[in-house]
Amino acid sequence: MITVKTESIKIEVLGAVPPGTDNILSEPALSFVGFLCAKFEGRRQQLLQQRKLTSIEYDSLQVPAFQKRPEVLADDWLCASVPPDVEDRRVEITGPVGRKMVINGLNSGANVYMADFEDSTSPTFKNVIEGQQNLKDAVDGTISYVNPRDGKLYELCDNPSTLFVRPRGWHLDEAHILVNGIPASGSIVDFALFFYHNVNALLAKGTRPYFYLPKLETSLEARLWNDVFIVAQSYMGVQRGTIRATILLETITAAYEMEEILYEIRDHSLGLNCGRWDYLFSYIKKFKLHPTKVTPDRKHLTMETPLMQAYVKRLIYICHKRGTFAMGGMSAAIPIKNDPSANTKAMDKIKDDKMRECIAGHDGSWVAHPALVSLAKSVFNEHMKTPNQIYKPGLAGQNVSEKDLLQLPTVQYGSAITSEGLQKGVQIVLAYTEAWLRGIGCIPLNHHMEDAATAEISRAQIWQWRHHGIKTEDDGIIITAERIRNIVMEEVDKNKNKGRWQLAGKLVTEMLTKSTHFDDFLTSVCYPHIVQIENVSVSSKL
Repeated sequence: MITVKTESIKIEVLGAVPPGTDNILSEPALSFVGFLCAKFEGRRQQLLQQRKLTSIEYDSLQVPAFQKRPEVLADDWLCASVPPDVEDRRVEITGPVGRKMVINGLNSGANVYMADFEDSTSPTFKNVIEGQQNLKDAVDGTISYVNPRDGKLYELCDNPSTLFVRPRGWHLDEAHILVNGIPASGSIVDFALFFYHNVNALLAKGTRPYFYLPKLETSLEARLWNDVFIVAQSYMGVQRGTIRATILLETITAAYEMEEILYEIRDHSLGLNCGRWDYLFSYIKKFKLHPTKVTPDRKHLTMETPLMQAYVKRLIYICHKRGTFAMGGMSAAIPIKNDPSANTKAMDKIKDDKMRECIAGHDGSWVAHPALVSLAKSVFNEHMKTPNQIYKPGLAGQNVSEKDLLQLPTVQYGSAITSEGLQKGVQIVLAYTEAWLRGIGCIPLNHHMEDAATAEISRAQIWQWRHHGIKTEDDGIIITAERIRNIVMEEVDKNKNKGRWQLAGKLVTEMLTKSTHFDDFLTSVCYPHIVQIENVSVSSKL
C-alpha cells in the first residue's frame, strides 16, 4: 500500500500498482489528486444527493422545465474561442485506454481520438493506471505495443489525431484510492492524473489538455467541473482557460439546461455533444414510472424519434448561438465481416446517419470503429466545406418547446414491444455485464459496439416494461419477473462454464426484477464486484 501525507490530507493507494506505472502514482501526483478530492468532495456529494431528490420528483410524475436565468439569457456572452488545433473536429473516434487501442485510435485518421475512462472502460485499477501510463507515453511520443500473439509492432504515425480524454462521471468512486479515509472521486482521479502528468508536455507541443465530460445532469454539476479546472490550473501554474472541455449532453435533465451548462463552463468550453445513447437511457430512467412514457423496442428509438430530433435542433441552436461546437453522436454500428450484402446495408445506414448530422448543422460526429473514419469524413467533406459550422445559427432549434423534448415515436401496434425485443434486450444486458466484470468495457454484439450506455437502454426498458405489466404484442404474454428470470437462466446455461456468467446472471436478474427500486447505474452495481475480484487476485499472489 502506498501512503502519502500532506499537512491535512492522507492519501492511501489500496490497489496493486501495475508494473511499469510507478511514476503515475508518484507522491506529487497523489498529493494533487488528494488536494482536489479533499477540496471538492463535499460539493460532489451534495450534487449527487440533489440527483436523488430530483428523481423522487420525477417518480411522482413531474417533468422538467426550462430555466430562465437573466444572466444566461443575455446576449453579451460567448464561450471561449476555439483553439487552432481543434477548429476541425469533423470525425472523432473513441475507445478504451488499452495500449493497442490508444495507438490505433490516434492512428485512425480521425481528427480527434477520445481516450475513454468511462463507458468503454471497465475501471479495474489495472485498467485505470495502465491507461494513464498509456496516455502519458502517447503524449510523450514514446508509446509502442508488440502483439504477443503475432509479434506485430504498433507505433504512432507521424500525424496522430488530437487527444481528448473522458474521465468517469461524478457518480463513480475510485475505491482503490482513499483520501482522508473516503474513496476518491473517479472523475477527479482520471482528470487529475492526466492533467498533472501531461499539461506541460501538451503545451510545449502547441496543444493543450482537452476533455470530454460525461453524465452531467445540471448546470451546477458543470459549475463544479469549472471550479475544479480553475483550482487545478492555479495549482499547476498554468493560465486560466488552458483546459478546454466538451460536455456530453447525455441526460434529459441537462437538455433543459443546455445554455446554463455552457454559461457555467464558458471560459473552458468546447461545446456540447449529442450523447444519444446515454440520453435515451436517461429519458427512460427518469420517467420509468410514467405510464405515458413507456418506450417501444430499442430498434424504434432512432434519431428520427421526435424527442431526439428536438434535442438535436435545440443543441445546435444553443451551441452556435454561443459560438461553440455542436457535436454529433455515435453510430454504434460496426463493419460486418464475411457478409458483403449485410455490410453494405450497415455502411449505408451509417452514411445516412452522418449525412443527417452534417446537414442538421453539427460540426462533427463520432464513429466506433477505425474502418468508419473515412466513410464519415467523406460525408462531412462533401457537405461541410469549412472546418466547422459554428457560424450557422441553427434557427430550427429556436422554438423547441419543453414538450417537444419528451415526445416519443408513434409505433404501429403489434411491433412496439415484442418478445424478440425483450429477448435481445436481456442478452445485451447480460453479455455486457459479464464482459464488464472481466474488465472489458465494450463488446461487439449483433454487429454493434455495445458499451455501458447502450446496455443501459435495454436494462432500463426491461425494468420499465416489467414494472408496468406490459404484454409483448406478438404473443400477448405479460413481461413478469419470472419471465425475465427464465430468459436470463437460459442465456447463463449456454455459457455457464465460461467467464463470469454465473455472477452476471445473478446481478442482472436482481437489477431487472426488483419490484420498486431501479438501480441508477449498472456500473455502480457491478463495481464492488470487480474491486472484490481484484482484491482476491492480489491476495492470491502474495
